[in-house]
Amino acid sequence: MSIQLSDHFSYKKLLKFTLPSILMMVFTSVYGIVDGLFVSNFAGDIPFKAINLIYPYIMIVTTVGFMFGSGGTALVANTYGEGDKERANRYFSLFVYVAFALGVILAVVSFFLMRPIGALLGAEGEILDCCVLYGRVLMCSLPFAILQYLFQSFCVAAEKPRFGLGVIVAAGCTNMALDAVLVILLPQGLKLMGAAIATAISQTIGGCIPLVYFFCKNSSFLRLGKTKFDGKAIWKACANGSSEFMSNVSMSLVGMLYNLQLLKYAGDDGVAAYGVMMYVSMIFSTIFIGYSIGVSPIISYHDGAGNHEEKKGILKKSLLILLIDSILMLIFSELLSTPLSKLFVGYSETLTNMTVRGLRIFSVSFLFMGFAIFFSSFFTALNDGLTSAIISFLRTLVFQLGAVLLLPLLWDLNGVWISVVVAEVMAVVFSVFFLVLKRKKFHY
Repeated sequence: MSIQLSDHFSYKKLLKFTLPSILMMVFTSVYGIVDGLFVSNFAGDIPFKAINLIYPYIMIVTTVGFMFGSGGTALVANTYGEGDKERANRYFSLFVYVAFALGVILAVVSFFLMRPIGALLGAEGEILDCCVLYGRVLMCSLPFAILQYLFQSFCVAAEKPRFGLGVIVAAGCTNMALDAVLVILLPQGLKLMGAAIATAISQTIGGCIPLVYFFCKNSSFLRLGKTKFDGKAIWKACANGSSEFMSNVSMSLVGMLYNLQLLKYAGDDGVAAYGVMMYVSMIFSTIFIGYSIGVSPIISYHDGAGNHEEKKGILKKSLLILLIDSILMLIFSELLSTPLSKLFVGYSETLTNMTVRGLRIFSVSFLFMGFAIFFSSFFTALNDGLTSAIISFLRTLVFQLGAVLLLPLLWDLNGVWISVVVAEVMAVVFSVFFLVLKRKKFHY
């Protein structure tokens, strides 16, 4: 029997319901990392550095999907909890259509501006050419990449988290298979293009399968159909999802600044080392993100239905689950720092040593990261977009920006790695403050 949003959630049921979302996000990050592995080991260090330089911009434009996915899901699930299934479906259809249209516009503009964008991010010469090539290919699939991220949230809201996981597995396996063929077998000058094509095709699959599913008759309460333009609903979804939008944009902007700081303190090798840490962080942080995506529609539903005791119980269970996960992640990241570094940059002993040292410092952030991600998502689920956005803004921009600018002045390269830890600690402190402040208003 499938688990429904209206159920009472024990630890076992909560983990069972959120596990597909966790696996979905982890698999998304893993198949994204495959590009880096193949490019680094078969195409060379210049294409690998180019991907690391242009990827923050790609994340900025795809974050439209996160915004409409998280913000829209909260509104749809809350409306469903209130008992208005028809209006929930109108909202769902509206958000999908608007997100796809924005994706087309962003893709066209970005395609033609990719060279100045790459130059602005610090790319020069051959690295800039690689940035332009990789970025333009991915812009061709941008509308579907946005839908893929959007449906990751809506599949959970539709009580179909396993279907969402299946879509991501299909897209990921396609990407990895095409990487193995295109990156390895194509001539040296075409390997980077092969990696980009593999990712673009996989994103198109990840966006198209759920699009077709929700257009057809299905067993969930959500289905794409006719809708009408509702500026108020779009604004509410955008405002509510602004924390996720802010988080991804800020992380991308800060990532650009990190690259500039690393170019200053460690040269191109610093950018490569940071790229490895971002790949590792991507896997670990997506466990937290996946849990938050999985639990958010449950919180939204019970908030809309007025089931405050259930909502309070989910919050307490979530905090204990996150605490255990955080400790395990710190242990694993410390133990795996050397083999993971060798996997990506084992061709250079100097670069490997730099990456290992940085990763061991960086991994302390995993103790705090999950709580900051969850608290921001928790307020999004309660349709309190402002509080969620403030937490995300402080965590991903203000604290990291200040830390990465100031701490290297004290500790040089180590200061860059420490800045991530400091930012996550500060984010948790402020998140707890808002959690206590809003307790009576939201009855948790």
